Amino acid sequence: MNRAPLSRACAAVLRRDLTLAWRRRGDIAMPVLYALIVITLFPFALGPENALLQRIAGGVVLVTVLLAMLLALDGMFRSDIEDGSLEQLVLAPQPLALMLGMKILAHWLTTALPLIVIAPMLASMLQLPLAAMPVLLLALALATPMLSLLGAVLVALTAGTRRSGMLLALMLLPLCVPVVIFAAGALSAAQQGLPWIAPIAWLGAALALALVLAPLACAAALRIALDA
Repeated sequence: MNRAPLSRACAAVLRRDLTLAWRRRGDIAMPVLYALIVITLFPFALGPENALLQRIAGGVVLVTVLLAMLLALDGMFRSDIEDGSLEQLVLAPQPLALMLGMKILAHWLTTALPLIVIAPMLASMLQLPLAAMPVLLLALALATPMLSLLGAVLVALTAGTRRSGMLLALMLLPLCVPVVIFAAGALSAAQQGLPWIAPIAWLGAALALALVLAPLACAAALRIALDA
């Protein structure tokens, strides 16, 4: 297959999804507002003790960002199914897994990237030490693509189901637990001055595996869901 048409097709899919997301800017703002509200309420609920806030800051920010991403997960392929463009994508000559990879990338750029940008502000609101801030950003940069990739497979499996938000959350919860454990472990080690490379390396290895397998699984699940 000619690489030039393939690269143009990938760029077209990515540009289309980013343009549609920009037209629905309110949907992009919802996860950000959710994260801001949750982080703002934590000091009021637990009290202004700096030691307590510092101890829980990393885990709270991680969980809040991952839960905020769930708000936009259900709509990853919804508009494409409603307007029939997903069926055209399945019938296109380009590899379906690669095209879906572009759609997952667009979802990450419009949902997770704004959350990563505001993550330092959220962490500073909970008194996270500055020394742990780079580890938080690195953990989020590895954990959020994992959630987008795993979520895309589950969204594809439930593509023909209406109101599948609760089902998606229940299916994704067991898959999120290892990601949160490794990311929170790296943050905890950084706050205590201990080596934190090992959990980050495990997250990176899992992300590399998901980058290869998740689009293929997503394409297979989408074909099954559309044929059903």
